[in-house]
Amino acid sequence: MTTKRMTRIALCAALLAPCAWLSVPTQPPFTMQTFGVFLTLLLLGAKDGAIAIGLYILLGALGVPVFSGFNGGMGALMGPTGGYIVGFLLICLIFGLLCGKGAGLWLKALALLLGLAVCYAFGTLWFVKVYGDMNGPISTLSALSMCVFPFIVPDLAKLALALWAGKRLEKYRQ
Repeated sequence: MTTKRMTRIALCAALLAPCAWLSVPTQPPFTMQTFGVFLTLLLLGAKDGAIAIGLYILLGALGVPVFSGFNGGMGALMGPTGGYIVGFLLICLIFGLLCGKGAGLWLKALALLLGLAVCYAFGTLWFVKVYGDMNGPISTLSALSMCVFPFIVPDLAKLALALWAGKRLEKYRQ
């Protein structure tokens, strides 16, 4: 692995933390974390993007406060919403399966959208299991109402912003 490649991966991993910390004060509040995931994949591709996102998750698991709300540690990762963070790796997988070299903007958008849907599904199943173990049973519809439905429109806006930014930054990749 070249120094240039390692630097790009490290920079994108480092970009994810401030994206997670940046909270938009709506009800419920949302962060720019998924924007960081989308942009990382658009800039680095699936393989290096997965390494950067995996590094980010590893740092959080080790206790570095890189997750939303300046949280970190296994407790944050294994908590009810940790499945959505782990689900970022599924976005990488879907992106990698659908987007090879020379994939166009629309295919990348579709891959990120499908990856987000898989992340939502995985995170929701995780939430139902962990939340249910901690607080008693919760229906999947209730979990979706709490953890997915309020975030669909903001996540679509972040996807559009990442596609725009990725396209603008593409000319600087060498």
